[in-house]
Amino acid sequence: MKIAVLGTGYVGLSTGVCLSEIGHHVMCIDIDEQKINKLRQGISPIYEPGLESLLSKNNAAGTLQFTTSHQEGIKNAEIIIIAVGTPQGDDGSADLSFLVQAAKDISPLLKHDAIVVIKSTVPVGTNDLVKSIISSHTNTPFKMVSNPEFLRQGSAIKDTMKADRIIIGAEDSAAALKIKEMYRPLNVPILMTNVRSAEMIKYASNAFLATKISFINEVANLCEAVGANIIDVANGMGKDKRIGEAFLQAGIGYGGSCFPKDVKALLHTAGLHGVNFSLLKETIAINDAQQKLLFTKARIRLNQLKDKKIAMLGLSFKPETDDMREAPSIKIARLLSQEKAKVVAYDPVAKENARRILGDTIEYARSVGEAVENADAVFIVTEWSEFKQLDLSEVTKQMKQPIIFDGRNCFNEDQIRACSKIEYYPVGKPSIVIGLE
Repeated sequence: MKIAVLGTGYVGLSTGVCLSEIGHHVMCIDIDEQKINKLRQGISPIYEPGLESLLSKNNAAGTLQFTTSHQEGIKNAEIIIIAVGTPQGDDGSADLSFLVQAAKDISPLLKHDAIVVIKSTVPVGTNDLVKSIISSHTNTPFKMVSNPEFLRQGSAIKDTMKADRIIIGAEDSAAALKIKEMYRPLNVPILMTNVRSAEMIKYASNAFLATKISFINEVANLCEAVGANIIDVANGMGKDKRIGEAFLQAGIGYGGSCFPKDVKALLHTAGLHGVNFSLLKETIAINDAQQKLLFTKARIRLNQLKDKKIAMLGLSFKPETDDMREAPSIKIARLLSQEKAKVVAYDPVAKENARRILGDTIEYARSVGEAVENADAVFIVTEWSEFKQLDLSEVTKQMKQPIIFDGRNCFNEDQIRACSKIEYYPVGKPSIVIGLE
């Protein structure tokens, strides 16, 4: 099939690359000339494991092309996938301005009976809005399909090629079947629904996962208060098939481009329709508080943070990505800076993106060793494999004070007790103090 993809962010680029990999001819469209030039050279503008190799392979094969011209990109397309950003607006709603513009851009270029697919994360009713916009700009017959994405940053290629499910929401059965055929080579479960159900599935899924994270973090805080161990508690809960083990890892809250935005957008939609979705309000409040947890613990332990050197290990919102959107590190760094602490951070890939947000309010180390040298405390903010494999004995020897606040529970008791001196403060587990009594 000949497919056009509007937008070359995480969703659009991953989708385009994977569709070309399974045999389709894909033209990706973006108005950013610099980005398109890089993509034509096989260079990915984002850090995503496995993406660049598939990009280069299919680019060289001619099945994956890139353009800044809507006319060039859409002229032969049977299917047009819109995957532009829908960032959070000031009131918590999804900002649909990029989507509306995309609809206007493609309207005069559509082939007869082309299928317009909305893959961007959008509130219920958006497909109807886009349909009305396109219809007001063209007399060419076309069909609409809602096809939400369920990609995780850091595993977007795997999540596309080996998806748990594909949701196809359509009122026209022929259009739905054609999109189903587009995905046939993936051989994954496909659920056919109406358009509004498909739109809701995306938001409901992310809101549920975010709520699960906030729930386990509240349980972790209670575990600390009563002397229980959240690792054991989560393992015990997760063995129940009705609950499952995923998203029961206690820590310092969720971040990224999806969960914070989608939870607030769903809450906004509920408010518009007179539904008091109080559970989501509490999910957001818990997460906001959890992101301050390491800062709060450090201020209690160190009494005051002025002139203290705090080493932050990890900046990206999760490992295997350089994405800084809604990352807990942002809030932590700003709180520490407000207290006049000296913050030195290290992240394997996110330094430049972090610098665009935090500027020179913190320092950026080139290695773990440089970050922790003479530090009064270490904050583990992102659970990169590099950090999980650290020798804590060596780390604490380099520090001014061997105090570690582990926001991701990266270390087990044996690793900690191998140290001659350490103060270790995890999330939801008893703290461990060795050699300092």
